[in-house]
Amino acid sequence: MSLVSLENTITLSISVRDRHASAEWYSSMLGFELKHHIDEAGWSEMHTKTLGVTLGLGEQTEPKPGNTVPVFGVADIESARGAMEGAGVKFDGPTETIEGMVSIATFYDPDGNAMMLAQDLTVFA
Repeated sequence: MSLVSLENTITLSISVRDRHASAEWYSSMLGFELKHHIDEAGWSEMHTKTLGVTLGLGEQTEPKPGNTVPVFGVADIESARGAMEGAGVKFDGPTETIEGMVSIATFYDPDGNAMMLAQDLTVFA
């Protein structure tokens, strides 16, 4: 049995220079559909063709290709994080919350690969 109960979703987060241009590219090249642009957070999300898989576009001045971060959906981020930290998993700083949108926490696997937990707060909005 696992420490954390994951939702049936995953977001693959990548860094891009221009989220709006990238969203157009992913739409025209791969048929992904824009879910939303959150300009104040420098973030966009797209529905992929795979059920439960979202592509997240994080805007950065100098994106590093190949730096994809899987973001696993959880129902209760504090509970999930607490269980993982109790088992010795290293997290990068505190859980960050964008009110009414999402709470996220970055953690690392044993080889130092970054991953995130995310609790969708829009379901309560």
